[in-house]
Amino acid sequence: MTLGTTEHRKLGPSSRIMAGGGESSAGVERDEVGMACRVQEGLGQEGSLLVQALSRENLAAAWKRVKANGGSAGVDGLTVTETQEYLKTHWPCLKAEILDGTYQPQAVRRVEIPKPTGGKRELGIPTVTDRLIQQALLQVMQPLIDPTFSDSSHGFRPGRSAHDAVRKARDYVQEGYRVVVDVDLEKFFDRVNHDILMHRLSKHISDKSVLRLVRRFLQVGVAVDGVVLERTEGTPQGGPLSPILANVLLDEVDKELEKRGHRFVRYADDCNIYVRSQKAGERVLRGLRRIYARLRLRVNEAKTAVSTAYHRKFLGYCLRPWSGKVKIAVHPKSLDTFRLRIRDITGRSKGNSMEQVAQKLRNYMPGWKNYFQLAETPSTFGKLDSWVRHRLRALQLAHWKRGPTIYSRLRALGASHELAVMGAGAKQRWWRRSGTRAVHAVLSIAHFDKMGFPRLT
Repeated sequence: MTLGTTEHRKLGPSSRIMAGGGESSAGVERDEVGMACRVQEGLGQEGSLLVQALSRENLAAAWKRVKANGGSAGVDGLTVTETQEYLKTHWPCLKAEILDGTYQPQAVRRVEIPKPTGGKRELGIPTVTDRLIQQALLQVMQPLIDPTFSDSSHGFRPGRSAHDAVRKARDYVQEGYRVVVDVDLEKFFDRVNHDILMHRLSKHISDKSVLRLVRRFLQVGVAVDGVVLERTEGTPQGGPLSPILANVLLDEVDKELEKRGHRFVRYADDCNIYVRSQKAGERVLRGLRRIYARLRLRVNEAKTAVSTAYHRKFLGYCLRPWSGKVKIAVHPKSLDTFRLRIRDITGRSKGNSMEQVAQKLRNYMPGWKNYFQLAETPSTFGKLDSWVRHRLRALQLAHWKRGPTIYSRLRALGASHELAVMGAGAKQRWWRRSGTRAVHAVLSIAHFDKMGFPRLT
């Protein structure tokens, strides 16, 4: 208890460590970059890596990131705000348990989210406290491990993005490597072998207390409908450590590909290798199967293929030949996913007001636009915008319901008597009626802009 009281005096008055302050996200990133540099400079002088992870400065940066990410509660039911209050009094004891090696992470809560292509993806949500500890570990591990990764690895790494990976893929195809070995791993995050992963991690991290804690995070059970299931393999998606651990394991594949002089791009478990011929691609795929088997990972044969790069999807994008150049485009399946989501939001049987629909579109469309901004086919976005407005016109007419009401609404928005009669008197269904000249003239682009509806162009 003396330890707890002493630690509380150190941490309690400076509750900013747990509160996160009011700095901007840019400030958070600057703090973390500076902290990461000091980890490397002062590791030998100030103690073990675990002590570095639990330092006040590192915990402050970790809490800011956890708080900014938000997310739902874990199995303990505590939200981010509730965890903040809990840690003000319980953190000293938790820290002591972590340092003496007795800390046991809680089970992760399993949730399922729908995949854009159908089916569901399983996520494991740790408690907020465990997310904080994982984030603190990540911040001291990443500066030591990340510089050793391949330049062809782009997923979940500082200063790298999916856009970088797509651009690199485009460059390879432009150089003439137009056959791709598109490898898909079967349930990668569920199949990670703990012993193999920890062996690879130990080559980067010598602090055994950190390795022991990481293994415990790997081995915690999964809570499903109130029952905790044991886990002997896998690193559940949802925790801060999972991405870097995935990169540690798959870096072995990267190094083999580099050794053989291949041109490739990897983003998490999505790996594309670019070659000049079908025969070369099939040879590369045979070699990859052996490497993945060594790591006890399974290739999804149904989704893995050697094909022309123009026929494959990579991170939602595709490549298209155009006048001697290679252009980046949104893959048709990604367009289908967008339309499916818009149909759901603008469904005429949902009962949402136009204001509610506008808010949902503002939550979805800007993020989609930002991700697919690499596309070099601007007409695609114009066509999507036109289609979205068509749906909005149909929804607005359906809200107005009957002829006299539609007539009066159109007149109130400035339509002439003749145009209002045309819009109100049309006998077509809502979709066809919303495409008439009368409705277009009144429910214009400017009208929806004024109402706060977002646009892609």
